[in-house]
Amino acid sequence: MILETLVVGPLATNCYLIACPQTKEGAVIDPGAEGKRILASAVRAGIKIRYIINTHGHIDHCGANGEIKEATGAEILIHRADAPYLTDASKNLLLFTGGQGGSPPADRTLEDGDTIQLGKLTLEVIHTPGHTPGGICLKGEGVIFTGDTLFAGSIGRTDFPGGSFKQLIDSVKEKLFCLPEDLVIYPGHGPSSTIGAEKMDNPFF
Repeated sequence: MILETLVVGPLATNCYLIACPQTKEGAVIDPGAEGKRILASAVRAGIKIRYIINTHGHIDHCGANGEIKEATGAEILIHRADAPYLTDASKNLLLFTGGQGGSPPADRTLEDGDTIQLGKLTLEVIHTPGHTPGGICLKGEGVIFTGDTLFAGSIGRTDFPGGSFKQLIDSVKEKLFCLPEDLVIYPGHGPSSTIGAEKMDNPFF
């Protein structure tokens, strides 16, 4: 897998460029800001961006959707329950941050168990509500992109509209902690970790 991490925007969101090494078909996960920088990185790596995948609908994870879609024609994918967040400033927190813009609507909505194909690379969609109703994680070979569901040593906030602490805890315990312990976690903010490390040391569990 081709994998590049870019930390973007004022909230230091982890944006990930991923692609199949054979075909260079790829996706950008959570382009929260700095669309031109993300696009330049994709060009340097020779990645053809087919999809823009949002792990959830908050503006710090989808703020550059429009710029990247306009430049590449990529489809915007998000879980069905978070699709309304993309265009609703009260749900995606744009009103609270005082920012401008937003995102175009989703081209395709996702459900738990769906797969996203990028050349020979497959991502599995795991629905993990709690931070938002439609929060998802994306599992690939040896890696999982956890958005704002699970961080190194922490979890996502649940005090925003649509958040639920119980749902988030249940999502991690039931959907993530059953995965292989050596699976590398790439979260929406902060450093990477592993499933095993979080099972052992995360103070929320």
